[in-house]
Amino acid sequence: MGRAVPTLAAEVARVVAAGNCSGCGACVQLDRGLEMQLDPAGRSRPVPVQLSTRRPPAGDVVAAFDRSCPGRRVDAQAPEGSVRHDLLGPVVAAWEAWATDPDVRHAGSSGGVLTALTAWLASTGQVDQVVGAQADPTDATRTVAVAVTDRAGALVAAGSRYAPVANAAHPAALDPRGAVVGKPCEVSALRALAGDTDAPLLMSFFCAGVPAQTATTDLVRSLGVGDGERVTDLRYRGRGWPGEFTAVTEQQTVRTSYDESWGRHLGPTTQWRCKLCPDGTGESADLVAGDFWHADDRGYPVFADDAGRSVLIARTRRGRELVERAVAAGVLTVGPVDLDAVVAVQPLQADRRRTLAGRLVGNALAGRPVPRYRGFGLLGRAWRSPRDTLRAARGTRARVRRESSRARS
Repeated sequence: MGRAVPTLAAEVARVVAAGNCSGCGACVQLDRGLEMQLDPAGRSRPVPVQLSTRRPPAGDVVAAFDRSCPGRRVDAQAPEGSVRHDLLGPVVAAWEAWATDPDVRHAGSSGGVLTALTAWLASTGQVDQVVGAQADPTDATRTVAVAVTDRAGALVAAGSRYAPVANAAHPAALDPRGAVVGKPCEVSALRALAGDTDAPLLMSFFCAGVPAQTATTDLVRSLGVGDGERVTDLRYRGRGWPGEFTAVTEQQTVRTSYDESWGRHLGPTTQWRCKLCPDGTGESADLVAGDFWHADDRGYPVFADDAGRSVLIARTRRGRELVERAVAAGVLTVGPVDLDAVVAVQPLQADRRRTLAGRLVGNALAGRPVPRYRGFGLLGRAWRSPRDTLRAARGTRARVRRESSRARS
């Protein structure tokens, strides 16, 4: 008998079962019979809801999934004209930046750069729409993917959403006349699906991982919002930098600090695939923004409220030209930036990249398949930090085995 031909449904299920699904939603582009839904743990996962309804324009659907799913494969990028920074990835140009409009700067999470670009691109017709994320209008504790077409929509979508959302599943996410603001895994998948020629304008941000939806729900409840109260507005941060976690109901407004909300409630629930991520800095994007924190005397980030500022990195010539046009139009204010200073105040990104090889080995030793990561120099970093690598491998192996044991019991 011949070998069974793999199906897309089986390959998607395999990635999910291995804990390697990032919830990006790109597989929905390959088959509209899939739908992203929250699982019992509060993670966004693809679920078959009907028979396959669509195939990619050319080629084999399983091969397309294999090269684009971040739970299967992520390739480091080397765009024309770029120079590779050891930890931040390819760089064509870089700046310290913020939105020139003070209202946009205040509304955004980190200087309002991506909000300003979204509003400008959409309202001037340079793109048909910008796919992004915002609070669900029917329940602001949830997050949904949307297509922004004007400045008002951009301001509604301003600010980070530390919760599951699948921007890559949006019907317009592969429109070459549009743009996407997405997590690094989302832009990686879209770049791989579309190719450089037909890809939309891809913008991303430094990402620390995706917390569970249950973390938002539990945090809101812990702040005193009752089960019967409908949350009409929820901001994870922004309206200042970094801003506060704020939830609004018809009865009350509750809030807590960014340090408290992320550090004690949201961050600890980050999904497993994010802990194995080789790219928290959006290497596949045309343009990526990240917090450029002030540092204290010891070099640690300071989360005191201030006017937001970002590091802005053009990965491609397309990204650099976009920033140059935005500066000329008065949309962005930019200045020089020291990328090594950025690394110093982004310790999570640096630490994850440095110890990732160890975590991948530990995951594999515990019996779980690992994604294929090419071109990130992970082995070289592992050799430079052998003790950290060994510690990460042992810790990951023990953790995966404990979780597998609990799942069987």
